[in-house]
Amino acid sequence: MDTLIYTTLNRFPLLGLLFVIAISLFILSKGADILVDEAVSLSIRSGIPKMIIGATIVSLGTTLPEATVSVVAAMNGNPDLALGNAIGSIITDTGLILGLAAIIGTLTIDKQIVKRQGVIQIAAVLLLTLVSLPIWPFYGVVHQWVGWVLLALLAVYLYVSMKWSKASASVTEQNQTDEVLNELFDEAVEDSKNPIALQLVKIIFGIALVIGASKILIPSVEISAVRVGIPQSIIAATLVAFGTSLPELITAITAVRKGHGELAIGNIVGADILNVLFVVGGAAAVTPQGLSVPENFYLVNYPAMILIVLVFRIFSKNKKGIITKAQGIILTAFYGVYLLLSYL
Repeated sequence: MDTLIYTTLNRFPLLGLLFVIAISLFILSKGADILVDEAVSLSIRSGIPKMIIGATIVSLGTTLPEATVSVVAAMNGNPDLALGNAIGSIITDTGLILGLAAIIGTLTIDKQIVKRQGVIQIAAVLLLTLVSLPIWPFYGVVHQWVGWVLLALLAVYLYVSMKWSKASASVTEQNQTDEVLNELFDEAVEDSKNPIALQLVKIIFGIALVIGASKILIPSVEISAVRVGIPQSIIAATLVAFGTSLPELITAITAVRKGHGELAIGNIVGADILNVLFVVGGAAAVTPQGLSVPENFYLVNYPAMILIVLVFRIFSKNKKGIITKAQGIILTAFYGVYLLLSYL
């Protein structure tokens, strides 16, 4: 099947391939939406508090496109695409999405998120950089055993997140979270009244869309990269990373428009953590040879990832309690420079 897809796509002109990439990213995002909606509706049916849903299902759901693309890419022998997508998504989330959210509305800083999740965000980014270095015992490869360690840390992180959500769920925070989640998942709330069998069918359909779109997206990117002479790792870290980050973008903009910027920040910080633990961890765990780190990543991608996260960290500690519009412009400008350097 993979050979047939590759052969068919290879006959497409470059413009046709770019169209296929755009359609694949759209279907991937829609498939993730269906999965998240149905998972939320099943959770509502079972009586799980929405603070817990926000800390687990929503965060995992918004990073599902990145995880699926990276895992499928790794299994198909494309470690450049797998790793580039994860790192590029962190840069896109923190630079472009938070920057745009700050420009569009008021991006309020939750001190608890900065104190707890922010520290884990920095630690996750530094850990990914460490296990990618061309030194003993890593030698420039995110090994399979490292992937399993990252997945184990993911389980710990999700457990701790749920404990924090329960401990800090004040009435005001609960009402704000309910309001935003209802805005994001109105259909999911309605679907919670549907038969469970129908919801399971929708979940299977969502999974099929996500996996099917990934199967088409990856060879399309690979063929396009060969034709234009740009490494597929760069395309993955920019174009594909932007496409797979669309759920985070929609979530952030919706939260800001509702006046709950702190939830937008929480979602992005959580997504950055999951891009390391869930996306890179899952992609490395399924490949015995691990994920080889392209040399150019040490020059652009890793420095950009560390820098953008540190800049956000500095901005999130300001006394005003918000990410200002000026700071949002700076974050988006950093993202723009990153894109320029990547393609140069």
